Amino acid sequence: MQPCLTLESFSDLLGHLYQGPMENIPWVTFLNQLNLQLHSKYVTFILRPPSAHVDGLMVNTTGSSSETTASYNKHFFALDPFVDLPNREVVTLASYVSNDELLQSEFYKNFLEPVDVFHILGADINTCDGAQCRIRISRGRNDQPFGDEEKTLLARFIPHLERSIKLHMQLNRIETERNLYAGAVDQMAVGTIILDETGKVLQTNQVAERLIQEKDGIKLVNDGLQVGTARDTQEFRRLVKQSLLSQKSSNPSVVEAMRVQRPSGRADLGIIVRSVPLSTWSEGKQCPTVVIFISDPEQQSSAPQEIVRALFDFTPAETQLAMLLANGLTLDEASEELGISRNTSRAHLRSTFSKTGVTRQTMLVRLILRSVATLG
Repeated sequence: MQPCLTLESFSDLLGHLYQGPMENIPWVTFLNQLNLQLHSKYVTFILRPPSAHVDGLMVNTTGSSSETTASYNKHFFALDPFVDLPNREVVTLASYVSNDELLQSEFYKNFLEPVDVFHILGADINTCDGAQCRIRISRGRNDQPFGDEEKTLLARFIPHLERSIKLHMQLNRIETERNLYAGAVDQMAVGTIILDETGKVLQTNQVAERLIQEKDGIKLVNDGLQVGTARDTQEFRRLVKQSLLSQKSSNPSVVEAMRVQRPSGRADLGIIVRSVPLSTWSEGKQCPTVVIFISDPEQQSSAPQEIVRALFDFTPAETQLAMLLANGLTLDEASEELGISRNTSRAHLRSTFSKTGVTRQTMLVRLILRSVATLG
């Protein structure tokens, strides 16, 4: 059966293709629709071809099992004759391997035949950013071979698929960088809360989420924030409103600070309210408009001891003492925590002074808290 692609069908498929990078499984809707349009058994998109060192990353249409993907990655990719195709050119397996050669091959007998695949249509896309992608469309041995109509239809989508791949790569880089920076802020024990143009919460990091859940000085009410006392909340809302006005008027970023009392009597929270500059082409609602930074003086340093030890060449005992001091304990309290005498603690402290070049305990604490150890 020859494919019949109306303008409406083409537009629908194209929409799914460009929506692909935002799906949980990229391009799965487009691939399933293409599978139906071409009356094929499977459509497979290989975003990362497998090698001897890494597994491939594949997106399969309904019907292709994870076991099939795993077996291809581990063994059969090395036997696959349908690879390294001319860039962006749609070709068939029959143009590479004769039917008789294919039927006698181990690749067919052990991989294709068990899933009833014989006819394959495909194209490779090698982008300027280094992506090496493959799309493969399969039919069974008793099905109609792929002809010029199917090749022409797939060729129409190849330039769009390449653009969509580039969008996917860019979004993936942005997401990776965002997660990296968010993780660094979490490690530094700084809470971050992002508000939209109405002052409602868009996003929180782990530290801020913990503080909100505790409801001790800051809490979430109807998607908005309440802090400290009624007077604190009034001042906080004034600062947020000022930041919102600053952002809407395209003024330089406004930064305001305040302290917030906690009902539990624990140390006050420190809060920074800052407007978020919009990019030139920002538009629409629910854009990041104001960011709230929160510091909790009672949050202990989460710097891994092995990293502190490696950075400053401390002994295990010196590292334990330094970490307790960095988390606010006095020398006597740290000695009791470690079960050692004050004289032993003082000897460890002198040794850390010698190794770091500092002369006071406060300087040692500041050195550790400002080091990259907190990012470990």
